[in-house]
Amino acid sequence: MMMNKSICLRSLISTVRSSSACLIKNGNHQFLTSQAAFSLQEAIDPAYSVDHELADVDWDNLGFGLMQTDYIYSTKCSDGNEFIKGKLDPYGNIEMSPCAAVLNYGQGLFEGMKALRREDGRLVLFRPDQNALRMKMGAERMCMPSLSVDQFIDAVKQTALANKRWIPPPGKGSLYIRPLLLGTGPTLGVTPAPEYTFLIYASPVGCYFKARMAPLNLYVEDKYDRASPGGAGGVKAVTNYAPALKPMMAAKSRGFSDVLYLDSAEKKNIEEVSSCNIFMVKGNVVSTPATRGTILPGITRKSIIDIARDLGYKVEERSIAIDELLEADEVFCTGTAVVVASVGSITYKDRRVDYRARIDSVSKKLMSTFLGIQSGRIEDRKGWMVEIN
Repeated sequence: MMMNKSICLRSLISTVRSSSACLIKNGNHQFLTSQAAFSLQEAIDPAYSVDHELADVDWDNLGFGLMQTDYIYSTKCSDGNEFIKGKLDPYGNIEMSPCAAVLNYGQGLFEGMKALRREDGRLVLFRPDQNALRMKMGAERMCMPSLSVDQFIDAVKQTALANKRWIPPPGKGSLYIRPLLLGTGPTLGVTPAPEYTFLIYASPVGCYFKARMAPLNLYVEDKYDRASPGGAGGVKAVTNYAPALKPMMAAKSRGFSDVLYLDSAEKKNIEEVSSCNIFMVKGNVVSTPATRGTILPGITRKSIIDIARDLGYKVEERSIAIDELLEADEVFCTGTAVVVASVGSITYKDRRVDYRARIDSVSKKLMSTFLGIQSGRIEDRKGWMVEIN
């Protein structure tokens, strides 16, 4: 049966070559990529799919960069209606009016999440309901409609399955999934858009920081602010990130990994790093700045807090002065992209504080448990993992 299907596919290759599809060789047989398989498999056999083949990628040297995959998901909403049924299209550019609210006034949100491949072949997502809820919270702040939690998760699953040949082998990385909610309708005045687009694209990724597992060297930014009370710092708005580019690039040009921001009012308390939350350890106490509207409530942050408590640490969410951080036993960052990253040094004004790397560090214990739950090595007692296949 398998040979007959392979012969059937080979007979259709000439028809597909004019499209953007490509072929994967497997022994003496040729198989179509998932993009071609999706368009042909119904004609051949609705139950037959070849998209389990892995893409031709150097998985051992996978960095954190954009790699075009096969499909994007999209759906629209207009005139106060609900989002229509979404669809998968071949990866490509999108069209929108030059007057789109997202282009003119930054009315847009995004999320970041990962699909992982386990040793037993299962494909899983980590707490997608939390991404859905965070986008709903952000949409309310930005005067935008949002998908229901179930709609959001279903869209993410569809996107991951359509691009599953791009999900790296176990331990080699993940498929980074980027949902976007954009005000794509045209508006000249400063008003909410008349139409919205929800779309998702994905890219296989490895480690976020180029130095891989090397400890981060952070620079404390005391000139520029990331967010202010009453602003939108607590939601994942697209407008929160471009202003951070200048201080971040300046810090990186001086050899730092990233920037740590202080509160905008007093320039005294720490808030967050450009792309992740921050924690400190003193004795048996793990502390992190409280999310009070200026700090993004990270899903990895929330999960690490739960894990730390389960492991017997006392966890505090509170204001943390920069001077207190510099006296910590250990500092680490958390985020979807970075997961858990230890901090090797912090530079504040003319003072640099180095943190001694330890084999038994708290961050390593937390990361080991976190990754163990994701991989299935540790039992998921909290129901965090969602299987997609």
